[in-house]
Parts: sequence; structure tokens; C-alpha cells
Amino acid sequence: MVERMVPDELWELFQWVVPPAPSRPQGGGRRRYGDREVLAAIIFVATTGCTWRQLPPVFGPSGPTAHRRFTEWTAARVWAKLHRVILDELGSRGELDWSRCAIDSVNMRALKGDLTGPNPVDRGKKGSKVHLITERTGLPLSVGISGANLHDSQALEPLVRGIPPIRSRRGPRRRRPAKLHADKGYDYDHLRRWLRKRGIRHRIARKGIESSTRLGRHRWTIERTMSWLGGCRRLHRRYERKAEHFLAFTAIACSLICYRRLAK
Repeated sequence: MVERMVPDELWELFQWVVPPAPSRPQGGGRRRYGDREVLAAIIFVATTGCTWRQLPPVFGPSGPTAHRRFTEWTAARVWAKLHRVILDELGSRGELDWSRCAIDSVNMRALKGDLTGPNPVDRGKKGSKVHLITERTGLPLSVGISGANLHDSQALEPLVRGIPPIRSRRGPRRRRPAKLHADKGYDYDHLRRWLRKRGIRHRIARKGIESSTRLGRHRWTIERTMSWLGGCRRLHRRYERKAEHFLAFTAIACSLICYRRLAK
């Protein structure tokens, strides 16, 4: 089960970003479970949506043990680093297409926690929003979370800035797409000016002028990526009180999406 959840290639990439285990100069204490077993348990929780206490004993570590390690690795930004390492590997193989990227968001209900707000599309119930930028084939490059009441346009600049410098098959690292597609939620002149200053061409639908379906020819890829995120059942509804934990599960989902392309 551990090898199926964490294949050898994924484990090798994870070893580049996982921090060393804390030492015990005084000795004693319980045996620390291996990182691979704990990573498999965390991925199982992320993909199945089960609670930590429902974690099957086949992985070795108990649910509370896996949760403590998850918290430890989240504080060390392990999941964002893993996503970037996988993107670097894809970029070095020429698997990333920067010619056309897309931005969008998806809402989900939140039971509690930071970065939540009344969801305008769910009768004002408390919710959170995942913001995403994908490259042309749908691989996620930058991800963020907010309250469900945050307007999509406010997330564009932080998301574009959040694209990490990624390796290329040849030449310097790259972090800016050639063109960005967006729907009417991003139809603001100051955003167009900001993108032009950064050398990014834009294709943003105009309110009252263009049909929302006009961008479907290229934006369907990000809609598909949103459905891929749904494969991580822990994201169907937000249960995490801390925003950084919910963002960690989002980064895990993005890492798994990118790794599947890498493993083909």
C-alpha cells in the first residue's frame, strides 16, 4: 500500500524537500515512523477525504501521529516545495507550455476557520475559494486560497506573482506566461495595464460585450484541472480550521496532478 501511494520516483523527489528528523540528544522517546510511511498516510487522507482517526493501520503510523507530522511539514512549507520540485522536473523535460495560461477559481463550503466568508453562490453560507493559474495543458502553476466573498479580480496579481521561477529545457528559468486567459470576473482596466507592464498579453472577456462561451476554446483546460482537484476528496469541503492546513491539502493535490504527468 505504501509503495502504491508513494511510488519510487515521487519518493525520490520528496526526499529533496523533507526536513531532517529532529534529533534527541537526551535519547529515549518512541520510535519515529519513516517519512515514506507517513507521506503515504497523508496522501491517503488527502485523496479519500477520511478523517485522521479513520486512517487504516496498514500504513503504520496512527492518525494523530500522521497529523502531527503533517503539521510539522506544513510549517516547513514542504508541500509548496514539493510542487515546485515537480514543476522543475517537468520544465526541464519540456513538458510545460507557457504560450497560453488561464486563471479561475472554485468555491467550496467551509465549516470553520480562517479565510472564510459568506459564499455569494451558496446562499451566503460560509465558504472558501481556491484560486488557480494553469499552463496551456492544465498543469497548475500557482495556487492560493481566500474567503468565498473575495472577488476573483483581487487574486490575479498575487497569483501571477506567486508563479515560481521554473526550469526550462534550455535557457533561464521562467515564471511569466506569454498570454493569460480569464473570464469576465477579471474585466478591469487596471489588471490589463498591470499585465502589459509585466510583458504578459491578455485575453479577458468584456462584460456586456462578449459571451462567456467565447473563451471556452482555451479555458476548458482550467475547468478540467478544477475537476482534477476534485479527485482530492479532502477539498470537497473544508474541514481544516487553519488556513495553512487547507492550503497544504491544495498544494498536495496540485503536486499529485503534476506528478501524474511526470510519471507518464
